[in-house]
Amino acid sequence: MSARARGVLLLILVTCLWGSTFAVVKTLSELLPPATLIFWRFLIGTLALLPLLWLRRPASGQVAAGAGPRGALWRDGLVLGAWLIAGYGTQTIALHTTSANRAAFFTALSVVLVPLWLVIAQRRRMPGALWGALPLAVAGLALLSWEGGALVAGDGWALACAVTYAGFIVTLERMAGRHGALPFTLAQVLSVTALAFVWVLVSAPGAALPPAAAWGPLLYLGIAATALTTLFQTIGQRWVSAAEASLIYALEPVTATLFSFVLIREQVGARGALGGALVVVATVLSQRADRPHAETPAVQVE
Repeated sequence: MSARARGVLLLILVTCLWGSTFAVVKTLSELLPPATLIFWRFLIGTLALLPLLWLRRPASGQVAAGAGPRGALWRDGLVLGAWLIAGYGTQTIALHTTSANRAAFFTALSVVLVPLWLVIAQRRRMPGALWGALPLAVAGLALLSWEGGALVAGDGWALACAVTYAGFIVTLERMAGRHGALPFTLAQVLSVTALAFVWVLVSAPGAALPPAAAWGPLLYLGIAATALTTLFQTIGQRWVSAAEASLIYALEPVTATLFSFVLIREQVGARGALGGALVVVATVLSQRADRPHAETPAVQVE
């Protein structure tokens, strides 16, 4: 299996893990303020990564492959951590005044924003397959998530989430090959933890400790949907371009729908099924080449 194929599979696994968290996050949002939820989720993710980093430490006298200056590692981790918490924050605010489905649709517009960002800001040329896949993905997301109705303030915050997450995807593509995957993942997760702690102190200092019922869901979110997903993203985007990654991430509402059907027997109508099928077709179309596209920057192999 090629390195690019492994990267694609890792990013698909990321969307599956994200999709499995819908019911978990919905339950926790009733128990915890957003800042507290994010802080404990990323703190648990940080603690989960520490043993892996210790096990992978280089032997005495050896230098870890892909290791760069420590200052650059933490600088890049802080930059990505800022993009991440901006995405989480805007999405949390959006969900106060708009529905989850509408927020999912606007957030998923990062599928379009990423390639536009690359073309306008970085003067890259996108493969024709990607341009063909984009309208299919947006149409599929609309069928799967859009509920219609007048625009509300939360829709603007959800669109801001799409912009910030597009920024994260593009920035991760540029930085993923500079550092070892594990230490760089830890730097990102720890940066979000620190920023979220400041958010807790400002917005919810009296609700910093979760109730007993929240610990089980928090452990799942922290370990599976934070530590593992951030690590898999960091590895996967070494070989998958930002534009392709954004299309793969559009599978999240599809996997969420599948998990909702399997776990809590939520039904999806013909409109939703067609939307999910279009997103899958768009993802397959974007991956039809057997080798990395020309716009994927070269990375340092660990």
